[in-house]
Amino acid sequence: MSTFATAAIVFGCIFGAAVLGMAVHARLPGAHLGDDSLDVVKLVMGLIGTLAALVLGLLIASAKGTYDVQRSDVEELSADIIQLDRTLANYGPETKDTRESLRELVVENLARIWPKEGAAPGDLALPKNRTKAEAVFMSIEALTPKTDEQTFAKSQALQIATDMFHTRFLMYAQQASGISTPMLMILVAWLVLLFLGFGLLGRFNGTVTFALLTGALSVAGAIFLLLELDHPYGGLMRISSAPVQNALARMGQ
Repeated sequence: MSTFATAAIVFGCIFGAAVLGMAVHARLPGAHLGDDSLDVVKLVMGLIGTLAALVLGLLIASAKGTYDVQRSDVEELSADIIQLDRTLANYGPETKDTRESLRELVVENLARIWPKEGAAPGDLALPKNRTKAEAVFMSIEALTPKTDEQTFAKSQALQIATDMFHTRFLMYAQQASGISTPMLMILVAWLVLLFLGFGLLGRFNGTVTFALLTGALSVAGAIFLLLELDHPYGGLMRISSAPVQNALARMGQ
């Protein structure tokens, strides 16, 4: 299910609970609408509102942390690509084929992780056929340096290639959702109860309905933001491919 559809369902549940609360308010006997009863309802709503705000804030902070880590991985990978290409260039013309293979590998991964079909999610899964990545590493390892400078360049290239592949594996390992589904369901249940209480406290009129509608939209927007941050390679807030594209543009120079 898309993040927009999930947020829309959350909005429907929350606003529906508010409308239900207003409908119940209109049918409750006067004894249930006394000051004592309403005070208890307000206290319970305050408790639920505090819990919901804390959990929502923690989930957004966690998702934002995951998003920032993935973005940092992309930037680090891009820097390693440029550095590896320059190191191979400094080694000598013997690395021409290796540099071309590296470029093809970058182009292939760029197309898989950042597809051009709008907001389609990227595919971070490691390809079953890893011959291109292995070929780049093996070709570097097969170099036979003739000078101290080439020996140093080879060792540096091997280290950079190892770091680059490690970062790529890390991106794959970190793609799993960091949001607990039961926790998200509990949060939505709290929000539904909270807006049900809001509806119980208000009479059915345009001003109250608009206020509850605005609140429901705001909460649904927060859920949408949370889910978008938790999927950094898809949706409207996907991580930019600009660092990798800039690295690709500098390769071969």
